[in-house]
Amino acid sequence: MSAAGLCAVVVVVFFMAFYLLHRYGDLRKQHSLVLLGTLLSWYLCFLIVFILPLDVSMTIYNQCIHDNSNLTPSQTQGELSDSAPFQPSSVANVCVKPWSYIPHHVLPVFWRVVYWTSQFLTWLLLPFMQSYARSGAFSIVGKVKTALIENAIYYGTYFLIFICLLIYVSVHLKLRLTRSELQTISITAANTWGLFLLVLLLGYGLVEIPRSYWFSSSNSFLLAKTYFKVAKLATEKASAEENLADVMEEVVDLNESVRFNHSLRKCVDTILTKCPIRYQEEMGRNPQSSHCEGASFPTRSGLIKLHEKVISAVQRHNQTHVQWSLLLDKAFHLEDIAKSQGSQMRVVTRTFSPNHLGWVRRFIYTPTVEWYWECAFRKTFCRLLAVLLSLLSVAVVWSECTFFSAQPILSLFAVFVQKAEQHYNYILIEMVCFVSILFMCVCVYSTVFRIRVFNYYHLVPHHQTDAYSLLFSGMLFCRLTPPLCLNFLGLIHLDSAISHQNRMQTSYTSIMGSMRLLPVIADGFYVYYPMLVVLLCIATIYKLGSRFLNLLGFYQFITDNEFTSELVDEGKELIRRERRIRQRAEDGKNQRWAWRERFRVLATSERSGADYSELDENSPETEMRTSVNRSYGNIEEQHTGLLQDNSGDDSFPNRRSAAGQYLSFAPSLKGLFDDV
Repeated sequence: MSAAGLCAVVVVVFFMAFYLLHRYGDLRKQHSLVLLGTLLSWYLCFLIVFILPLDVSMTIYNQCIHDNSNLTPSQTQGELSDSAPFQPSSVANVCVKPWSYIPHHVLPVFWRVVYWTSQFLTWLLLPFMQSYARSGAFSIVGKVKTALIENAIYYGTYFLIFICLLIYVSVHLKLRLTRSELQTISITAANTWGLFLLVLLLGYGLVEIPRSYWFSSSNSFLLAKTYFKVAKLATEKASAEENLADVMEEVVDLNESVRFNHSLRKCVDTILTKCPIRYQEEMGRNPQSSHCEGASFPTRSGLIKLHEKVISAVQRHNQTHVQWSLLLDKAFHLEDIAKSQGSQMRVVTRTFSPNHLGWVRRFIYTPTVEWYWECAFRKTFCRLLAVLLSLLSVAVVWSECTFFSAQPILSLFAVFVQKAEQHYNYILIEMVCFVSILFMCVCVYSTVFRIRVFNYYHLVPHHQTDAYSLLFSGMLFCRLTPPLCLNFLGLIHLDSAISHQNRMQTSYTSIMGSMRLLPVIADGFYVYYPMLVVLLCIATIYKLGSRFLNLLGFYQFITDNEFTSELVDEGKELIRRERRIRQRAEDGKNQRWAWRERFRVLATSERSGADYSELDENSPETEMRTSVNRSYGNIEEQHTGLLQDNSGDDSFPNRRSAAGQYLSFAPSLKGLFDDV
């Protein structure tokens, strides 16, 4: 493999990160710096996960060379990995070079660049860009000033706590605090913070992911949950519309009070560019219509706050409308599946014809194939996958509770890796490492994509995620991935600071430094805190977190809850109403098409009759035919005008649709960075 395979992994991981960014972000509307920072943070984190199994196989290969020679571990890592002439023939016969062999000098440099770049992003650049994106200031200098002040307050507190702990550790452990020791302490502090959050997210994902696949095998469960989401989203949609209307009233009053010769008029014009088009047109038609001489003028700080409110209200309004449209399509699809389950023709009959059919749905995923998948195979497939994922979850929980035991080896992942190591089966080693660490990453990352912190952080698919949430997700990934990889290396007993085994370290661990410098962290927190995942899994099984949120008024879908049943019934009624509205629109479209076809046939017959008749222009027959054609043209214009679909929305001119799936109401957010 050497260079070719490593380059292939790098390219594949890049396209995977780019696809996720395309799904959640808007590549056409959002600022390029926001997209670049998010893409780089996601890409580096995914790259660590995919390259770490190769590092494990290279470490086992170097350990084999060390065990079959009289050299020290440093000599084994430094010379024998790249210098075949120094290897004895017996070593070359016993230690088979991995198919994924990477030269020794590549991985340390690679890990150093990837790790420190991700840490620079998560602790310095991305927080600054977050504050910059949320700032309502009207100049670059104002945005930079706001971002610096917010980050100085937030991270200054962290820095003060770190200095106090550093002084305590240096006095208590009598450390000399050299440059390498300071670097190790800083890395350990960052990994400790990440591990604290990692266990919380992992405990939720280990239960929720298998359970979600098990319940998704039932179409009735999915339909009831969709009704529940529709009822909740209807409330959020109404609240977002009301909030936008209130904010627009403030903007209208501001536009009427600040005249065009005022010094703050440029700031008002900047705010107007962030408003929906229909509000801009209304204010353009009625400029300063009700200006009062005694009205108080706003201050610049008040305009900055109003600017922030406008950006937030418009973004939330667009998100709810896109989610509403997609959720309705999902509900209609599930209802069609439920009606087609007993079909004798074994075809999924859709109530509404899709606007656009891609080549996949036309030639591969036909209605017959869809029926067999949805009604025959999906239930069995989802349940088998749920059972497989449940076994992986049990293996992870067991290994998290027993990985500190070196003799006997109780961690299941360590057992699998060491069994494959005895036969030097590098492919099996890499597959075990890749599947296990990928499953742990999916459990953690999927929780990051699902959680929602009020309206401040929420990853919304179909290009609706705002800049703040994208950057925040990149920060979380960069802080969670390094402790996740260290935890995985501890599960397979390749981290000597935890397993206390005298063996070679991976190149990734060598970059982190030795955690034995802080025995409280290495022998205490890193060993016993991951056991908390058992309690978190139990709490997730019984939905204790969801029940607690219900008590606080943040209603979650719980099957045995009375309020959930009420919301399901409410959502069902909303779907019925929307179905009737869409059905009327579909009927109007069909009638309009029938009228057009009818008049097209009449016009064709008139033209063909004119070719075979030679009537005089002033004859009564010619005048009658002219009047009939004129009347048909008028009727067609009337019907076309009356029945014309209003496919666009004045308030959302930027809406676009690809294959009826991805929608974007978001106005151009480049103004966030280009107000000057």
